[in-house]
Amino acid sequence: MPEHTHHDTYDHLIALLDSAHVDYRLIDHEPEGSTEAVCALRGHPASEAAKCIVLRVKVDRRTTRHVLAVVPGDRRVDLDAVRALFDARYVGFSDAETAERLAHAVPGTVLPFSFDPDLEVVADPNVVGRAKLYFNAARLDRSVLISGADYERLAKPRIERIAAAA
Repeated sequence: MPEHTHHDTYDHLIALLDSAHVDYRLIDHEPEGSTEAVCALRGHPASEAAKCIVLRVKVDRRTTRHVLAVVPGDRRVDLDAVRALFDARYVGFSDAETAERLAHAVPGTVLPFSFDPDLEVVADPNVVGRAKLYFNAARLDRSVLISGADYERLAKPRIERIAAAA
């Protein structure tokens, strides 16, 4: 994926936050995509991070959907819960190329927002319920801090219990 696309995703995010008059903070840090490591760099517990995973959901033999699962950084995506949610035959992690194409970001920088109509966002209630929500801003070296309520208002995710203990 061309590098300019990743900058476009960052710019799209900032434009969205600014146009919605969201109170947010940008945090510059060393380049890092691992949730645990970037939480340490930003100085907050992993429970306040949004971990964003692109999933491949095979509903039936002919129908495949892609879902952006957003869970707290100290949890993992419960694939069985996602499978039940979509009454799917199979749920697994998307390949890197598809995830990058749909999320418009490289792994480790995926936003908890979707700017692609083929990528549905499903967020765990423990994400939107956070007073502070941190995530990489489509860049490895910059993060965003917003409230879970503002995230829910802007991203309009489907809210479902999809997180399990790590």
